[in-house]
Amino acid sequence: MQLSQLDHINIQTRDLDRTCWFFETILGMQRGYRPEFPFPGAWLYVGNRAVVHLIGLTDKDPDVPKGSGSINHVAFAGAGLPALLERCKKSGVEVQIRDVPGMKLRQAFLHDPNDIMVEINFTGVDAEGERNEVFRI
Repeated sequence: MQLSQLDHINIQTRDLDRTCWFFETILGMQRGYRPEFPFPGAWLYVGNRAVVHLIGLTDKDPDVPKGSGSINHVAFAGAGLPALLERCKKSGVEVQIRDVPGMKLRQAFLHDPNDIMVEINFTGVDAEGERNEVFRI
C-alpha cells in the first residue's frame, strides 16, 4: 500500500451553518454534492474535490471538544493573500500572518467557528517582502 495525498478532513460541529459560512465566505470553498447520509452535514469543495466534510451534531449527540484536539491544525496551500485579508477584515475574523524563516513562505493562521486552527500557505508574490512581525486583523 502507498499513500498519495490527504483526502479530506472531517469536522463535527454544533453550528453547521456558521461553519459552512466560514469555509465558504472566508476560505472561498464551495458547498457541493454530499451523499444522503442519515445525519446533517455538508461537503465543501476546492475545485472538484470535497476536502472538508462537516457533520452537523444535534441535541441528541454527545458533546465533542472544541478546537483541534491532538491535531494542532489543518493546512491548505493558497493564493491571493490580499483577498483573504480583506475578507477576514470585513467579516471580523482574526488572522495571524507569519513568515517561515529561511523560506519564501508566508502563512496565515485563523480559527473556524469550532476553534479549529486553519493554516494557509502562500508562496510567490504573496510571500514577497519581509515581514518579521506577527500581526492580527
